[in-house]
Amino acid sequence: MARDAERRIVDIVEAERARLRNFIRRRVPHAEDVEDVLQDVFSELVEANRRLMPIDHVSGWLFRVARNRIVDLLRKREPERLGEAVIESSTGDPVRIEDLLQAETHDPEAEYARGRLVEELQRALSELPVEQRAVFVAHEIEGKSFKQLAAATGVNMNTLLARKRYAVLHLRQRLQQAFDEFRSYRKG
Repeated sequence: MARDAERRIVDIVEAERARLRNFIRRRVPHAEDVEDVLQDVFSELVEANRRLMPIDHVSGWLFRVARNRIVDLLRKREPERLGEAVIESSTGDPVRIEDLLQAETHDPEAEYARGRLVEELQRALSELPVEQRAVFVAHEIEGKSFKQLAAATGVNMNTLLARKRYAVLHLRQRLQQAFDEFRSYRKG
């Protein structure tokens, strides 16, 4: 009987792994967390089986557990401020955006590159959906907490966190070229 239960779990894992991984990947901002969440879900399945917990619709149950684990993961993480975001230069060096914007130099080329970075930031901000831009500006520029934003807008804190996260991801990607240009001027 124990072997039958083990075989059933192995079959479920094999059948659902790819779909579940894709589901998690679309909702988890960091790729390294995808496998952790996936393993947590399957561990919970093994534990449920050990406790002889009846599961009517295994597939639906797995996705519900995955959603819960994703929410837990997002709640644990502190929201990332853009200035603390790290962008990788073309040489592979990690550099914080805040360090770039606060760099003091009298080199005209570096000043130009810093100005270009600020312009690109403004352009990238204008590309964001209204909801993401509003959360980003309120949190990053106006210094409002997510609790304050939730109270003022009536929007769930998790939704606000997700909007901010998507905004930061977009800005990172969009600013990479300007960052590389600025970095090369600083080194040169």
